[in-house]
Amino acid sequence: MPDRILDTRTVYEGWFNVLCLRAEIAGEEVEREVVEHPSGAAVLPYDPERRVALLVAQVRPPVLASCGDGRMVEVIAGALDDDAPEDCARREALEEGGVRLNTLEHIARTWATPSTSTERVDSYLAEYSRQDLVAPGGGLDEEQEHLRVLEVPLAKLWRDAEQGAIRDAKTLLLVQALRIRKPHLFE
Repeated sequence: MPDRILDTRTVYEGWFNVLCLRAEIAGEEVEREVVEHPSGAAVLPYDPERRVALLVAQVRPPVLASCGDGRMVEVIAGALDDDAPEDCARREALEEGGVRLNTLEHIARTWATPSTSTERVDSYLAEYSRQDLVAPGGGLDEEQEHLRVLEVPLAKLWRDAEQGAIRDAKTLLLVQALRIRKPHLFE
C-alpha cells in the first residue's frame, strides 16, 4: 500500500501555520506536527572581477534563543510572494543587497528542514559588478529585518567554509557550489 496522508488539521495559524498530519507510512499510522512555511529563493551574488560575494548580516531570533548568539551572515533570501523563484531572488537581491541581478544560475531546489517543514528553497548563483549596485539594500522597513550588506572576499568565504564558520546551510551550499563551478575565483 502506498504512503499517504489520512488527515490534516490546523493546530496554529500565524506567521506560519502548524499542522497535525495523520499519515500511513510503510503500513503504519503515524502523527506528525508540521510547520507549513512558504517556499523561498536564495541567491549568492558574486563579482568575478573583484572576487567578492554580496551577503547580508542580521540577527535571527530562533538562533539567538537557541545559543545566545543570533548574528548570522547569510546569502540573500526571501519567501515567494506568489512569484517565480527567479523573480523572488531578483526582488530580494534588490531589497536586501541593493544589487540588480540579470542572469541567475539555478543550483538546486532543496527542502529546508524536511522532517518538520514544507519549505523548499530554490538556490542560485548570480554574477554582478559595481555598476549593478543600484540601491542601499538593507531590507524593507516594514519587514524589520535590520540587515547589514557585506561584500566578503571569496577567499575568506572559502576559509570560513573549511573551518566550519558558516552557520547557515543555504549559504554553505551556495559557497560550495560557486567553489566547484569557479575554483579560480578563490585563489
